[in-house]
Parts: sequence; structure tokens; C-alpha cells
Amino acid sequence: MASGDLLLVFIAAVAALAAAGLGAVDAALTRVSRVTVEEFARQGKAGAANLGRVVADPGRYLALLLLLRIVGEMVSAACITLLAVHAYGAGFAAVGLGALVSTLVAYVLVGVMFRTLGRQHAPAVSLATAGLTIRLARIFGPLPRLLIAFGNAVTPGPGFRDGPFASEAELRDLVDLAEENEVIEPEERDMIASVFELGDTLVREVMVPRPDMVFIESDKTVRQAISLALRSGFSRIPVIGESIDDVVGIAFLKDMVGWEREGRESRRVAEIMRAPVLVPESKPADDLLREMQASRTHMAVVIDEYGGTAGLVTIEDILEEIVGEITDEYDSAAPPVEWLDEDTARVTARLDVDDLAELFGVGVGDVPGARDVETVGGLLASALGRVPIPGATADVAGLRLSAERAAGRRNQIGTVVVRRLSPAAGGTDGGDGETRGASRKADGESDGRPPGSASRKVTS
Repeated sequence: MASGDLLLVFIAAVAALAAAGLGAVDAALTRVSRVTVEEFARQGKAGAANLGRVVADPGRYLALLLLLRIVGEMVSAACITLLAVHAYGAGFAAVGLGALVSTLVAYVLVGVMFRTLGRQHAPAVSLATAGLTIRLARIFGPLPRLLIAFGNAVTPGPGFRDGPFASEAELRDLVDLAEENEVIEPEERDMIASVFELGDTLVREVMVPRPDMVFIESDKTVRQAISLALRSGFSRIPVIGESIDDVVGIAFLKDMVGWEREGRESRRVAEIMRAPVLVPESKPADDLLREMQASRTHMAVVIDEYGGTAGLVTIEDILEEIVGEITDEYDSAAPPVEWLDEDTARVTARLDVDDLAELFGVGVGDVPGARDVETVGGLLASALGRVPIPGATADVAGLRLSAERAAGRRNQIGTVVVRRLSPAAGGTDGGDGETRGASRKADGESDGRPPGSASRKVTS
């Protein structure tokens, strides 16, 4: 074999091994997460700092590795083809043989063997090669980015800033494929999809809207606040000043119970409340979740663009976007209608107003405000003008509606006792006389009506 051919063999072998090594690094980096890198850093492993830089900007480094791997494969293929031409002369046979050998080398050595090793030993490979990857990025500078930009320019559609690496669309496709292959359950797939969607969800979409808030004035006593907390089922209650747009603090039940034990239950709520956390309604929900976790805050007041109170958001509201409605072991499904006697029935607060009218043969639709609500719970809230908590009663169209029990994590009214009144009966009893807002958000949604409307669903 001539010296020139030996040189070609050497170059082909070096290029193929380099491409295989780059493929292994590429495969390893795609298996390493930021959480893994943070754990490496806490353990003080060598290369963790460099690996953190690579994982922080994966598009740049994966594009570089792909470029260099393709160059290595092409150089190896060119050298193998030249060797075939030298051995068999110029012609289709030599070119075909060179292409066949190059394909086998690229597939077996680069595509299967080394990439499999990279995936199997991802932590070790990524830690060992992170420094080299960074040095290669310095040498080639912006070349990979320029090639990605060129590829996006000639590709139909918007393209991706980092090229075809770890895009959300690709990850969604992988999740769908995993479900189809029964690697994950449909419920797990839905939860993963919810995590993706959380980044596109604004606080206004998950908050308890303004009309559905429970609050107390700052000049009320601690005793009154404890009574409201016990009846509403909330351990944290917003404290307002002159109006609901003036949220001055948050009253915590555990603080108030402590004051009561010390004999200070007659003091004003303003003296015990904590400073409120205010967030804009346009804030992304995932950003707020991270902030609430970092500050160990469970509740925030949502402010609209004019500085008024738009609603209330808790950490549970955000988590429900991922895992679904959170309930406890005491929740049970009540029948829609349960007749207690000839003129009295216990109905679910979600029962449609028209169904209620049909059950009792009354014209509920003729009552002012009734046409703006859809459920019995909404009808009771409309009649009261505030939140219906257990014990609240209102008379509507010859019927007495009594909020009976709370249900669900939000402690919303679950059932209402409806009793037919005699013509002489009447009046409204809203409970203990303390100030409340309209009820909490029902089913996690609002119906789009303007703030202050009593037409929100208030069922659990």
C-alpha cells in the first residue's frame, strides 16, 4: 500500500473516531438535566461548573457538536471513497463500494455504538467532555449559530432559534409517542402537557376573581375574623381598608388563635395582619410559582392594570393547573336532588336554576338578577349580594334558600336546602353580619362578566 493510501487510512480512521466521540458527547448531553448538574455541583464533582455552562445554553453546543460530527463523517467518507478509487479505479463500482463502507462506518460506529455508550454513561461522559466542548465553541465562535440562522432562513416556517434541538414541539411529540407505546399513562401525559402549558398561562387565568373573594375590613375585631375564618373554612383572609381595591394585609388564622388565647380577641384585625404580596395579573403563572416557593408564600393579591384588586391567587391554584382539582378525603358526591319532605329538598349548589324552578313549579326567572345566574349557588349569592357561607339564607320567588355545607378545598357551598314558603314568609339572613365578598371561584373559571357581577358560579 502506497504511503498516500496509508495517510488516507489514518485520516479516515481519525475522522471516524472523532465523529463517533462527538456523537457520544451529543447523546450524553441530551440525557443530562439541569437538576443533575446542580447535584454534581453540590457534590463538588470535577467538570460540574463547565457542564453547567453547557446545559445552560444547549442549542449552541449541540449545534456545534452536530456540525463537527457531520464534518468528521464526510472527511471519513471522502477518504474511504478515494481508497476505493485507488484500488479499483475510477468508476461506479469504486464509488458504490466507498459509499457502502462509509455508511456502515457512520451507522455502526457513530450512530449506534458510541451514541449508545454516551447514553449509558451520560454523567461521566458529559462531565469529562464539558471543558473540551466549551473550548471548541470558543474556537469556532458564532459559526454554528450562523449555520442555524441560514437553515431557518431557507426552511419554510418560522424555524427555531436554537435549531432542531430540544424544542417544546419535539418534547411534546416525544411525550405523545411515549403514551402511544404505553411507556407512560394517559394521566401522566396530561400532567406533562400541563407543565408545558403553565409557562403560557397568566395569573389572571388561575386566580380567584374579585367577586369570588372572601375578605374582612381592617376595623373588625380578631374575634369576628376568627368567626369568619371558621365559617368560611379559610385560614388566610385578605384584609381591606376603605374598599376591596384597598387590600392592606392578610389575616392568618393561626396568628388570630394565638391572640385569642392571650385574651386579645377584642383587638382590631389591622394590628395582627401581615403585609400582602401583590402581583400583576399579567404575570406568568410559572414565574409566580417559583417566586412563591422561594419566598414560602402561599397567597398573593392580584392587581389589575389600574391598581385595583383583580382577584386572589394561592399556590394551590397554580398547582391545580398541573395536577387538576385538589380535594380531600372528606369530599363526597351528593345526589343532585334529595327530597326531605313534601316542601323541602336538599339540592347541589350546581343545580341549574331552570331545574329548580321546574322542581318547585315557581317562576325563578322573574326574580331580578336571576336571569344572570345559572346555578342555585349563583342564585343564592345574587340574592345575598355576597358570599354564601354555611348558614346564610335568602328568600327567592317563594322559596327559602339556605346554604348548608361546604365542600372541596376552597370550602365552597356544596349543597343548598330549598323550602317552599307560605305567602307570609319572607326576609333574608346573611349569617353573622360580618362583611364578605361574593363567593370564591367555582370550577376554577369565571364566566367573563364584569367585576362586581353576582353571576359567578359559586359551587364547589
